[in-house]
Amino acid sequence: MSNIQKFIQDFQAAVDFQQPIDVLAETRLAELPEWDSLAALGVIVMFDIEYGKTITGDHLKSCETIQDLFNLLG
Repeated sequence: MSNIQKFIQDFQAAVDFQQPIDVLAETRLAELPEWDSLAALGVIVMFDIEYGKTITGDHLKSCETIQDLFNLLG
C-alpha cells in the first residue's frame, strides 16, 4: 500500500462519511458531500495523531484536493 493510499484511508476515517464514498488523490474537497467544518476538524486531529504534524484551518483552506492535503505532510 502506498503512502497516499494509507493517507486516504486515514482521511476517510477522520471525516467519517455517512455513506461509503470513493476518494482518490485527485478528489476535490469541495465536491465531497460531507466536507464541512466538522470534517476539517477531524482532518486536523488526524494530522496530529496519525502523523505528528500540526496544521491549521488556513492550511486546509489552501488545499483543493486530497493530494494537496497529503502534500502538507512533506
